[in-house]
Amino acid sequence: MLKFFTKLDYLLKETFLGLQRGGWMNWAAVSTMTVLLFLFGLSLQTSWQVEALLNQFGNQLELSVYLEPGVQAINLEPMVDKIPNIAGVEIITKDQAWTKLVQELGLTNIEGANQQLGGNPLVDEIKVKATNPEVVIDLATQLAKIPGVDVVQYVDEAVKRIAQLHRGLNWLTLTITVILTLTAIAVTTTTIRLIVMARRREIEIMQLVGATRAWIYLPFILQGISFGLVGGAMAWSFISVTQQFINRLLANQPDFIQFISNGLQLTLMQNLLLPLILLGFGAIVGLMGSLFAVRRFANR
Repeated sequence: MLKFFTKLDYLLKETFLGLQRGGWMNWAAVSTMTVLLFLFGLSLQTSWQVEALLNQFGNQLELSVYLEPGVQAINLEPMVDKIPNIAGVEIITKDQAWTKLVQELGLTNIEGANQQLGGNPLVDEIKVKATNPEVVIDLATQLAKIPGVDVVQYVDEAVKRIAQLHRGLNWLTLTITVILTLTAIAVTTTTIRLIVMARRREIEIMQLVGATRAWIYLPFILQGISFGLVGGAMAWSFISVTQQFINRLLANQPDFIQFISNGLQLTLMQNLLLPLILLGFGAIVGLMGSLFAVRRFANR
C-alpha cells in the first residue's frame, strides 16, 4: 500500500510539474476544451429540452371539434364515444364558451354584448383527447365525417415543427461536436508535445536509468486528461449560469410561455447526468490528444 501511494505521489507531482511548464499553452488547451464542452453541453441540453417539450405537447394533445350552427354537442356525443383511440371527451356549449370569452374580454354585461352582436355568435364545441399522438390524424378524419361537424382543429402541425427542430438540433450538435473535438485534440496534442520537448533531457535520463515508457509518459497523459476535466467543470459552470439567466427571463411571462418553460425543465437524472457527460467526454478528448502527442516520442 505504501508503494502504491509513493507511485501515486510521484505521478501527481510530475503531472503538476508538466502543467507548470506548459505556461500559456495550458490555457489554450483548457479554453479550447471549455468552448467544445460548453457548446456540446448546451446543444445536448437543448436537445433534451426540445424532446421533453415534444412529449409535453404529445401528452396534452387534443382535438377541438366545432359543430355547425344549431347543432348541439350533447346529441353528437354518443357517436363520438364510439370512435376508437379516444381517451376523453369534454363538451363545451356555446353559452359556456361565450361566457368565458366575455369574461376574458373584461366585459361585465353579457346581455348587452348579446344585443350588440345580435345573439351568441359561437357554436358548440367537443374537445376530444387522443390516446396517443400517432392516432390524431386518423381520429381527426373520422370526427370530420360525423354529420353536424364543421371543423376539426388540432396542434399536429406544431408537433411536426418541434420534431423537425429536434432532428435539426441533433445534426447541428453532431457537426459542432466533431469539428470542435478535432480542434481540441489538435491543441491538446500540440501542448503536450511542447511539454515533452521541454523535458526531453529529463526523459533521456530516466530512460538511461531503466524507467519504462509507460512510467515516463503517464504523467503527460494525465496532463491531457486534466485539461478535459478542467474544461468540463468550467463548461458546466457556464451552462448553469446560462440556464439560471434564462429561467429568470421566463419567470414572469404569459401562461403559454410558462407552459413551454415547464416543458424545458430537465429531470433530476438529466441534471446529474449532464456534468458527468461533460467531464467524461472532456477526459476522453484530453486522453486522445495526449496519446497522439506521446506516441511519436515513445516510438523513437
